Amino acid sequence: MSDPTPPSPLVWTDDGQPRSRLYADVYFSTDDGLAESRAVFLAGCGLPGAWAGRARFVAAELGFGTGLNILALLELWRATRDPGAHLHIFSLEAHPLEVGEARRALSAWPELADLARLLTDRWPGQARGLHRVDLPEVSATLDLAVMDAHEALQGWDGRADAWFLDGFSPALNPGMWDEALMMLVAQRSAPGARAATFTVAGAVRRGLQAAGFAVEKRPGHGRKRERLEASLPGARLATSSPRVAIVGAGIAGASAARALRALGCQPVLIEAETPGAGASGNPAALVTPRLDAGLGPLAALFAQAYDRALRLYEDTPHAILSRGVLQLVGDERDLGRFAKIAAADIFEPGALVLREPAEVSQTLGEPAPAALDLTGALSIAPAAILADWCGEIRLAMVAGVTCQNGVWRLVAPDGATICEAEAVILATGHQPLWPEPGIRPVRGQASWIEAPGDVQAAAWGGYILPTRNGLLFGATHDRDDAATDVRPGDHDRNRATLAAALPQLARRLADLPVDGRASVRATTADHLPLAGRAPGAADGLFLLGGLGSRGFCLAPLLAEHVAALILGAPSPLPKGVSELVDPARFLLRAARRGRNSVSRVPR
Repeated sequence: MSDPTPPSPLVWTDDGQPRSRLYADVYFSTDDGLAESRAVFLAGCGLPGAWAGRARFVAAELGFGTGLNILALLELWRATRDPGAHLHIFSLEAHPLEVGEARRALSAWPELADLARLLTDRWPGQARGLHRVDLPEVSATLDLAVMDAHEALQGWDGRADAWFLDGFSPALNPGMWDEALMMLVAQRSAPGARAATFTVAGAVRRGLQAAGFAVEKRPGHGRKRERLEASLPGARLATSSPRVAIVGAGIAGASAARALRALGCQPVLIEAETPGAGASGNPAALVTPRLDAGLGPLAALFAQAYDRALRLYEDTPHAILSRGVLQLVGDERDLGRFAKIAAADIFEPGALVLREPAEVSQTLGEPAPAALDLTGALSIAPAAILADWCGEIRLAMVAGVTCQNGVWRLVAPDGATICEAEAVILATGHQPLWPEPGIRPVRGQASWIEAPGDVQAAAWGGYILPTRNGLLFGATHDRDDAATDVRPGDHDRNRATLAAALPQLARRLADLPVDGRASVRATTADHLPLAGRAPGAADGLFLLGGLGSRGFCLAPLLAEHVAALILGAPSPLPKGVSELVDPARFLLRAARRGRNSVSRVPR
């Protein structure tokens, strides 16, 4: 099998300087790259003065490269930010470096060693898409878009206060400086935003001016005689810190609580029973993506969510039960579909590998078909994740939500007020407190057995994975059934599903006593999740649900999207993906159908 790792975009010169293989240009000044970053970009954007008194500041960059500009920014932010303030960074890179190359390049500045270690220990991946990096030690979040610059800015929903325009030379890489891109920069800027760059090329000046920036030449750094500073008119609107309440302490609610805390908000999490009382309460869960060979926005959603979930769960190592999941091939169509997905650039190199039947059979210990090996997929203990992410929980039954004068009131069954908040996230599974869009219940019963020995996690029409002291397999899938009684007949169905794929294992487990649990998954009409503003509601009501059987894959990323909407922060979801999960999509589709019907009426 060929090496899935793409060739490096970087070469090293004889004097140890990193240089672009693709554009024959340096990644940073050979005089002193850090000094150039400070002089051209930090000072050029009026930092740190621009963030004084700000609870939230957004910096954006064209050309991530080695990450040197970001480290210079983080160093200054750490030293000068207001207490409690949070920095959002958006950067893009069409040709990302491997982490070892970045470490080598950044080692030239030992004064940045601790920050460089923070960044490179969480180095973004190389898959095409948006990658989030948490830097809580310095109260910062980095979103790196690995894609073409125009595509990245078209998809980003943020508004930057400062721009570092640091692509390779306009003469060598004109696509990073064209007028269309400068227009996108302006459109993704907050009022009063400032931009800085090392170049004074005429095309760059004219592009910025055409986009609405006032542009000035300034003395350059090192060998460069001049540089540019640019600014937009206006003043940034003040941001508020709303009170936020979350209803439901399954994986959706827990993810929302974690995401909000990461952005400096302290939400109130309300749960009627115990964490995981609903569909998140099994002793083990698989973290795998939905595999979509269309490789469009739907596939991008699951690829990004999968990568984000894996990175976050790794921060709770005691929750991880096993690594790697074999998705068994069912027929020839699966084989072609899996091969296409494994070759796609929306997953990390080597993350999905097509295995031959002999190799799969050896791993599983019995005859088996070919399989797509999800090498990084996890089996996790949900209780450990919920305990780590939920924080303090207020036990109460929420019977309804009402809004008056911009304040939401959460009401108990007896009419008493549980709490009040400016924003509410409903993460209540199949029991929504808001009528639109409709949630459809799907009952699922899982079975588990106490059994010694290691078993490779695998999935087909069913699945099997390890628990702390045995194996879990199943699960049934019964639409429009919201009962949670455990049924012996469903254990038999689960055994039959296991026997159809792994008969030898099923026979070994046949005489062992079985336990289990039934819960209700929440699904939608189009089988896609809900993450965003509740349609038809006053401002401040948000939905996070409809996750179906992929809750542990989808919830962490979608919760970050909802948290960003609430706090006015940049979302980690590109626009094309966020539209897929917008709860208002059903109303928008109905409206479009109505308009189309009218347009077809004969005149």
